[in-house]
Amino acid sequence: MSIAPNARIHPSAVIEPGARVGEGAVIGPFAVIGPEVVLGAGVEVKSHAIVTGRTEVGAESVIFPFANIGDIPQDLKFRGEATRLVIGLRNRIREGVTMNTGTSGGGGVTRVGDDCLFMTGSHVGHDAQVGDRVVMANQAALAGHCVIGDDVVIGGLSGIHQFVRVGRGAIIGGVTMVTNDVIPYGLVHGPRGMLEGLNLVGLKRKGVSRADITRLRAAYQMLAQGEGAFLERAQRLAAETDSDYVREVTDFVLDQSDRSFLTPS
Repeated sequence: MSIAPNARIHPSAVIEPGARVGEGAVIGPFAVIGPEVVLGAGVEVKSHAIVTGRTEVGAESVIFPFANIGDIPQDLKFRGEATRLVIGLRNRIREGVTMNTGTSGGGGVTRVGDDCLFMTGSHVGHDAQVGDRVVMANQAALAGHCVIGDDVVIGGLSGIHQFVRVGRGAIIGGVTMVTNDVIPYGLVHGPRGMLEGLNLVGLKRKGVSRADITRLRAAYQMLAQGEGAFLERAQRLAAETDSDYVREVTDFVLDQSDRSFLTPS
């Protein structure tokens, strides 16, 4: 066990032998830290939270009460193999959040980027890969093997099907079930999610230029209404565009995937 001298640990917390607690970490009352956990500098684990498994938590992240971080996957094929959960810097993991380690069949690592917000009761399933600055609202859930790009927002009570990819900057509305891949900057909403446009609010907030937004809107219209099948439209668009944002969309569509796509409604 390695505990930094300036870490603040409540007397009722349980730090199991082998755990590593970084400089300035704070561990609250009745929190439990497992034997293979690594907490970075300035991490705060509030009262009654559990961090277990082969889990690394990046510096300045905060884990709120009753979160369960690093427990085994919800996968009946799991047989106790040595898999991990890696959480980046400055994440906010709110009350009741669950995040599971990976499986040997999915690469062995569940990974979360930097500066994300996981609101109350949200779930990150085994082998998921979550980018930077992702927001998951209350009770949103990622199934196993999902890939979530940077700056994605997932609304409350929404679910992302296993193996689905959600491209950078997309937004998923509340109470939405997403069963297929979502293009970068896409906007999805509805009980069975439909691609209904672009995340224009998110693009403007990020300072994307009006010219680039105009190119993206034209590209979306071509994907929605052009001649040929969806993939054929994407191939034609890739050959014609000079926009980095549009090329990101076409690269995403033309990349290998285990799912089909949500196409424009």
